Amino acid sequence: MRAYHISGAGQAAALTDVPLPPMGDCDIHVTIRACGLNFADLLMQKGTYQDTPDPPFTLGMEVAGVVRAVGAAVRGFAPGDRVAVFGGSGGLATEGIFPADRAVLLPDAMSFEHGAAFQIAYGTSHLALVHRARLQPGETLLVLGAAGGVGLTAVEIGARLGARVIAVARGDDKLAVAGKAGAAHLIDAETADLRGAVKALGGADVVYDAVGGDAFRAAFRACNPEGRLIAIGFASGDVPQIPANHLMVKNIDVLGVYWGGYMKFAPQKVMHSLAELAQWYAAGKLHPHVSHVLPLDRVAEGMDLLRRRASTGKVVIVP
Repeated sequence: MRAYHISGAGQAAALTDVPLPPMGDCDIHVTIRACGLNFADLLMQKGTYQDTPDPPFTLGMEVAGVVRAVGAAVRGFAPGDRVAVFGGSGGLATEGIFPADRAVLLPDAMSFEHGAAFQIAYGTSHLALVHRARLQPGETLLVLGAAGGVGLTAVEIGARLGARVIAVARGDDKLAVAGKAGAAHLIDAETADLRGAVKALGGADVVYDAVGGDAFRAAFRACNPEGRLIAIGFASGDVPQIPANHLMVKNIDVLGVYWGGYMKFAPQKVMHSLAELAQWYAAGKLHPHVSHVLPLDRVAEGMDLLRRRASTGKVVIVP
């Protein structure tokens, strides 16, 4: 099979021919039709992601495709089924072998491109806002990096939950995308006083942050009493440190959310979340935004779009 593969420690990822991995009794063989790119793919290439597999391995965390074969112990899937799979790796290829318990059936109305763009971004935001932060109707949600892969879904889900959403993104084009997703207020990330701009809008009850750095620090200072600040990631490369005395004085909660971690210690919460999201999609309540669809031989270009923050929503690779 063709795969975007890292062959050994210190080796750069490259498109090459590799053998199909063996299939176990609890696995499914999927012909991959689409693979969503994630910022974590960039970190895996550098070996800095918390769940980077030992090489050799194929990049690509989430896919959609068609089941080609099932292991002897697999129930609930059959050849020909359309599925989405969070494999953690192995997705940037023409074929893949994945654990069946990482797969869900695609709704009939969902395209492969949307299926590959759906699980991590929407799953992260739904668990973060509903389960962790317990966002309530009428509260103010501040989303940093609001036009990115996860940020844009946080805007959309937050608005769907009845929150007043403040979106922070860089430039008019990205802000327009966030506005279309449901943001009530738009702030350019280049503003000189982010804290002041948010405070002028009444402050934030919940902050959703995939950026870190100075934006995190400004949002922290703009939180209302009993605010909840969700740390999703650190696209800026700056992991901020939090003075514990400031948490105490402002009665603020800081919550970490790593969606992939739930697959290990509470997979039922992930599956319940994805089931609700699939219902929302089928009802026309969610609209995944894919800014770029590229073939497998242009994976490096797709990765560069993420690196330069030149995309909005998701970048999807189609073998």
